[in-house]
Amino acid sequence: MERLALLHNRLYAESTRAVLLVLQGMDASGKDGTIRNVLTGVNPQGCRIVNFRPPAGAELAHDYLWRVHAVCPAHGEIGIFNRSHYEDVVAARVRELVQEKVWKRRYEHIRGFERLLTDEGTTLLKVFLHVSRDEQARRLDERRKDPEKRWKFDPGDLADRERWPQYMRAYEDAIRETSTDWAPWYVVPADHNWARNLSVAALLVATLERLDPKLP
Repeated sequence: MERLALLHNRLYAESTRAVLLVLQGMDASGKDGTIRNVLTGVNPQGCRIVNFRPPAGAELAHDYLWRVHAVCPAHGEIGIFNRSHYEDVVAARVRELVQEKVWKRRYEHIRGFERLLTDEGTTLLKVFLHVSRDEQARRLDERRKDPEKRWKFDPGDLADRERWPQYMRAYEDAIRETSTDWAPWYVVPADHNWARNLSVAALLVATLERLDPKLP
């Protein structure tokens, strides 16, 4: 974590490039826990964490990438998306919120959008937290029973759990269609929190080391 803090400080001081960490995964895969643990000790002034909810208000009056582009990290920042534009080719597909021809053409949009971000100085790190179905069941039950975690329990999570095969197919397609040289996907096992956190931290450090930010 000290190495991550040091590299992030240099990125923030350099202020010419940015890093965007995209976290996707099924409910209870540990997106919140990953953010909390991996970013401990990192300067909060240089971080931007966005938790995407279903679009509402002005968001519905624009294209689906409008709200995403507006909250991408500025130069010098590490941005973290807790869920992201990938909900528009996963959840929207599984829940049949859009027609097949709509979500299929979005792969090309996303590849182009991410190429734009990359060309303009943002390095993307896309991570799918892969929790098993059995471990997800245990965690959802824990949320339901633990008073300190009950606020996170959503009955809708159980409905999505019933569509597990459909979600897996949607994620497989999304990862295959949008893992590119400029914005690759990484699949991280998420049944064990320590292994998940270590893997994401190592990927983030490796990304920053490749950028090799310099102090002004």
